[in-house]
Amino acid sequence: MSAVRVAIAGSTGSIGTQTLDVVRACNALEGPGKYEVVALGVGSSVDVLIAQALEFRPKVVAVADPARRAEVAVALPFAEVVADLADLVDAADVVVNAVVGFAGLSVTVRTLRAGRRLALANKESLIAGGPVVQPLRATPGAELVPVDSEHCAVHQCLRSSAFADREVSRIVLTASGGPFRGRTASQLADVGVDEALAHPTWKMGPKITIDSSTLMNKGLEVIEAHELFGTPYDRIEVVVHPQSVVHSMAEFTDGSTIAQLSMPDMRLSIGYALAYPARIGTPFGRIDWSALGRLDFEPPDAATFRCLALAYEAGRIGSTAPAWLSAANEVAVDAFLQGRLRWHQIAEVNEAALQRYEPSADHTVDDIVAADARARVVAQEVLPT
Repeated sequence: MSAVRVAIAGSTGSIGTQTLDVVRACNALEGPGKYEVVALGVGSSVDVLIAQALEFRPKVVAVADPARRAEVAVALPFAEVVADLADLVDAADVVVNAVVGFAGLSVTVRTLRAGRRLALANKESLIAGGPVVQPLRATPGAELVPVDSEHCAVHQCLRSSAFADREVSRIVLTASGGPFRGRTASQLADVGVDEALAHPTWKMGPKITIDSSTLMNKGLEVIEAHELFGTPYDRIEVVVHPQSVVHSMAEFTDGSTIAQLSMPDMRLSIGYALAYPARIGTPFGRIDWSALGRLDFEPPDAATFRCLALAYEAGRIGSTAPAWLSAANEVAVDAFLQGRLRWHQIAEVNEAALQRYEPSADHTVDDIVAADARARVVAQEVLPT
């Protein structure tokens, strides 16, 4: 059997590096020809990219930063060096989209349009680009397998029903609660960047970690769940589960609930997407049931973590509203990371930006890009001075 050809857009980030961990582990267990890394792409982290490419010898590497591209071409004479991350798609059977933020949309669109399997870790491209991405899922050969642990969990739960489209009564997404679970708004008035980046269970990039601290990450995942599985918003719920062992659940019409459990390890979700519909042989996230102890659940504090409700609001508006909120949130989070915004003001900026939402066309990628760009302008305008 020929190797599964893997491309990784965003190869130097958390998901990208863990994807390479999975490839190493699977090739060590199942033989060196199981997975072949044929393409790697980054924005500007070329030093790590070069080291990865020297190990995996991809055919194509993409570097978005024009100032560093020539340097990569000299260091990697065996690879074709391109500018566009989406150009990685053509060489692969499976494309891991681990690009951070809205920039991942082009990779998502190109992968589905080419009829390839998309291992999607870039939630913003589906959330923002839903109106243009959804039709592409019908492309012959196209598959979308979510890598986010919550949506991967739901994807696995739904495999238990041959009639999931009519038998699912509720999807329950679990949230760790982030570093500020249990704290009140007054206690969070002066928290700093380092505190917000100290996630208790997951190691992630800075943007998604801040989103976890505000529960915007979970709100965006609610929108993503609606887009992925077609479940109405009033049947998608969020519950806080600090152990991050139950990754999400599906409740069926007969009252049965199917849950997916594992210890927190993104490599399980990545391996699931690479091997689907099979499973890899390396057990990431295996549970020691004798040591697990307890599993706790509690409702989210929507009054303190207001971004969750904002995401539901944008999702229900539909069209380009999710793109608008996602873009505004990127501006707010960037300002917080730069020390120009307080943590509690992230929600305030997002709310003010959403109140100024401007409905617009949503038929093409250019329409989505335009909505995203306009939302960023508005978000900059509502940033506190």
